[in-house]
Amino acid sequence: MAATSHLSRVWRGGELRKFQVSCQFLPGANRSFPQKRRPWPQCFSASASIATYMLTPPQVNSILKANEFSFKVPEFDGKNLSSVMGFDSNQLPANAPIEDRRSAATLLQTRGMLLGVFDGHAGCACAQALSERLFYYIAVAMLPHETLQDLENAVESGRAVHPLLQWHKHPHDYYSREAQALYFSSLRTFWQELLDLGCPGDQPTVSEALVCAFKRLDNDISLEAQVGDPNAFLHYWVLRVAFSGATACVAHVDGSDLHIANAGDGRAVLGVQEPDGTFSALTLSNDHCAQNEDELQRLRQEHPPSEAKTVVRQDRLLGLLMPFRAFGDVKFKWSIELQKRVLESGPDALHENEHTKFIPPSYHTPPYLTAEPEITYHRLRPQDRFLVIGSDGLWETLHRQEVVRIVGEYLTGVHQQLPITVGGYRVTLGQMQGLLQERKARVSSTFEDQNAATHLIRHAVGNGEFGQVDDERLSKMLSLPEELARMYRDDITIIITQFNPNVLGTQQS
Repeated sequence: MAATSHLSRVWRGGELRKFQVSCQFLPGANRSFPQKRRPWPQCFSASASIATYMLTPPQVNSILKANEFSFKVPEFDGKNLSSVMGFDSNQLPANAPIEDRRSAATLLQTRGMLLGVFDGHAGCACAQALSERLFYYIAVAMLPHETLQDLENAVESGRAVHPLLQWHKHPHDYYSREAQALYFSSLRTFWQELLDLGCPGDQPTVSEALVCAFKRLDNDISLEAQVGDPNAFLHYWVLRVAFSGATACVAHVDGSDLHIANAGDGRAVLGVQEPDGTFSALTLSNDHCAQNEDELQRLRQEHPPSEAKTVVRQDRLLGLLMPFRAFGDVKFKWSIELQKRVLESGPDALHENEHTKFIPPSYHTPPYLTAEPEITYHRLRPQDRFLVIGSDGLWETLHRQEVVRIVGEYLTGVHQQLPITVGGYRVTLGQMQGLLQERKARVSSTFEDQNAATHLIRHAVGNGEFGQVDDERLSKMLSLPEELARMYRDDITIIITQFNPNVLGTQQS
């Protein structure tokens, strides 16, 4: 059961959560599954083995703001001509190191902006590769035939190549320099094949380009692991990327056209401002997991009737993996023979890895997993004020309606003073007074955060019994040691994109 636990997902807070290991696999780790999240009172009860302490407000803010990043679209002649005003992003680790990644970039050869959240499992390697590579594949897939030809001619003749992307990165975002030559070689092969298959005048749609890019990058991750590399470090790296996995939720915004490409259980939710000033949530992606009946039907149709009872067990793919779509995870895609051949020729460090040697049960007709994204299109309207893309660590903590309320109030500075409800709980006058004081403090506390994603993480981690930020809970959750943090929450990664209603109103008229 030890190897099984590497990919298991556990039940937490009424929802299924991933159980992930750190970027360095843990051979021999023995974790039973499914597990249940410990209830809050037990989590911080007096115990000789678990020592907790209160962080000061400056310490809490330092932790919450360590990975925040903001980008504002520049104005021209005092006007913002883009439908995107800017975005805020942030990450809060639970794993050590964090297995989530994020990316944002402006397309320079075509139009629009790309924003993506990548949620890794069984290590951070696959999510890291996606954060560096996927947007380049999308950019190439969107290029018209003539531009692709110009790109190839420039590389062939040794001339400077016009950049495809303008990245918007946090200064501490990791960048794997050693793999860049390999990554460029694979990307060039991709555009060469697009040239060979296409004709002058060809111009793919955004949806076609997104699907093509997702599938091709996943194929390249698999091929690079099979071929290997003479460089020992690169050989080990491409195998780590392929044997770990990651889900991806990507948005492409161009004027009023919004496309979401999702593979896995990340989620994109639109914040819509109603005429009365309140905010409602419009979900623009579907979770690819056992709670999605269409996904269950797809999986069962792709495999023989004899596997109907084994392809999904305990709400997991082959009883192991929670998401039904993901990059990497070649243990769910390659034949057993191919897995054994690649591992036998791989570095010694891989042979000692319990996870890579483990063969899933009832493994008869691979592939069981795909990275093909589901595409959702939405035409933006003036009332569509912002988009929240988040890893499942966010959505398992807060309901989507609560997410858009928190963000909407933060961005507008208008707090909806709705009647206090306590969900059927009996409260004392003292408790009610505390809730009213919290409501009063919430308005001023908004200005503690200069980043909407930070503000949302503060609410997600410090979510109190009645929906307010519980400072004591927030402090204790952030003070948990690394080996315990993952038992109570997942990595959280958020990108909040704010739209320009004036530009959207002009484009609709």
